[in-house]
Amino acid sequence: MNITHMKYAYEVAKVGSLSKAAEKLFVAVPNLSRSIKELEADLGITIFDRSVKGMRLTPDGEEFVQYARRILRQIGEMEQLYKGTLQKKQHFSISVPRASYIAEAFAEFSKSLTDDDAELFYKETNSQRTIKNILEHDYKLGILRYAAPYDVYFKTMLEEKNLSHELVTEFTYRLVISRQHPLAVAEAITFDDLRPYIEVAHADPYVPSLPLSKVVKEELPDNVNRRIFVFERASQFELLSRNPKTFMWMSPLPQDLLDRYGLVEKICAENTRVYRDILVYRSNYHLTDLDRQFIAALSETKQKYL
Repeated sequence: MNITHMKYAYEVAKVGSLSKAAEKLFVAVPNLSRSIKELEADLGITIFDRSVKGMRLTPDGEEFVQYARRILRQIGEMEQLYKGTLQKKQHFSISVPRASYIAEAFAEFSKSLTDDDAELFYKETNSQRTIKNILEHDYKLGILRYAAPYDVYFKTMLEEKNLSHELVTEFTYRLVISRQHPLAVAEAITFDDLRPYIEVAHADPYVPSLPLSKVVKEELPDNVNRRIFVFERASQFELLSRNPKTFMWMSPLPQDLLDRYGLVEKICAENTRVYRDILVYRSNYHLTDLDRQFIAALSETKQKYL
């Protein structure tokens, strides 16, 4: 496979046009087109669907671009390294569940950065995408959250994918509601008490090797008649704060965050399901100093709130 042809295809994928890519690459359009066709023939795939509207990636093309991006970045770093122009830069990347104690740990960890160049990536998502980010998108660390009964499914999957893991913490969900919620002053709250209200929930549960329908049924039971699905953590807090008819199940929250949004945290004796957060990374990956600093910050916030 010709690396130059890979660079050409990657540039076309970015701009979606042969002519625009040719202008940026200082290559004639016919030569650029021929190079991409040769690359497709070498790989035995079709990278682009060609039309009068431009060049659109095929499913094979999308997969190719993911690999090409990483390869070209590594080639660029290697060239800079041996030309003596590469500056030492710290890198940190982690994909995590939408959890406030983890976000606080990341905020505290960020204070420890030195004046050296650094790039940090923090992605909140579900467990399935966290695994994908580590395996396909060059994220170094991830935190998976799942209910304890699913432990064997996750541990089996991690072993198959050659991922190391270690327990961060275990907890039961707390009920989070507005201070103006009718149940805010209740001493004890049952599932039946919550039935008239609106649950704020995540819509993307995942357990490897289990049908989505089964996971949804267990994670989002039909004991609630109304749900609002929200994927972004700050929006969840705004919704809970502004609509006193809503509630959400969350891992324990810092008190200053509850105060900021006018929320209260309640324990529901009927909700006994245990959840686990586990740290994962590739088995052949060696933790950096930044990784260890984040893990130390995570341990501190865990002890404080969980």
